[in-house]
Amino acid sequence: MHRQRDGECQGTHKSGFIAVVGRPNVGKSTLVNRIVGEKVAIVSHKPQTTRNRITGVLSGRDYQMVFIDTPGVHDPKTRLGEYMVKTAFDATRDVEAVLFMVDAARGVTGDDLNLLERLIKGGLPVVAVVNKTDKAGKQKSLEAVAALQEKGPDIVLPISAKLGDGVDELVLALKQYLVPGPRYYPDDEYTDQPERVIAAEMIREKALQLLEDEVPHGIGVLVERVHYREDKNITDVSAVIVCEKDSHKGIVIGKGGRMLKRIGSEARKDLEMLFGTQVYLELFVKVEKDWRNSPRMMRELGYE
Repeated sequence: MHRQRDGECQGTHKSGFIAVVGRPNVGKSTLVNRIVGEKVAIVSHKPQTTRNRITGVLSGRDYQMVFIDTPGVHDPKTRLGEYMVKTAFDATRDVEAVLFMVDAARGVTGDDLNLLERLIKGGLPVVAVVNKTDKAGKQKSLEAVAALQEKGPDIVLPISAKLGDGVDELVLALKQYLVPGPRYYPDDEYTDQPERVIAAEMIREKALQLLEDEVPHGIGVLVERVHYREDKNITDVSAVIVCEKDSHKGIVIGKGGRMLKRIGSEARKDLEMLFGTQVYLELFVKVEKDWRNSPRMMRELGYE
């Protein structure tokens, strides 16, 4: 990971990078968004929502904490899946600590424990987090905490990223792993993701939320054009939703184009928050068969 300084280290200022790692759908992106206070990563109830490494920045008076939200670690079936898993493990290099997450409602699985063991063997401090305590209830949450404690991470904390319960305590615990260092990002910057990438992810999020279960994993979004019309304070956004099958294209468009309009309408709300203007959004749909195994298409969609 290449670190860029936003100025020299002054006084007692501390900073550090925290990799957020876990199995799919344990709430990593929800937690990063909660901590940072802005939407830097898309959220869906479907697993494998996050595909790239995403940075979220929390700046305090005398510290800066940089969170690296990673794709869920799973058994990959495609080239894209292999890329996602590699991205997750690559994120644990050159960080001060690893934040490992499990879903208390689902319970701690053998895969969770195997992943935790691998992270601990890496030699970095590991803070284990039991998420979704609001959904799991007290007993299941305590069982999850106990299961993780047996493996010997540095700290185990129960939280609810959705409600914010325990998140302040988690941030306080993570501060002990920061080291004397500079502010890597300006105070008003909460992510290093380019606006075009964030826009594509916002559109993909709405597709994930609205489409049937068999479609989303084969969905990619490419923002082809962003143009600000200063005279009207409008941002024009043109994007393509890429799917793997002709049948999926029909589902994305929907009867009479209604589904595509719904995706566009929902995405537009977030895009207007992102750009701070009215947004005119054009959405197109195209088929690229088996694109998740195509190096060319993965590069085009930003998965390199």
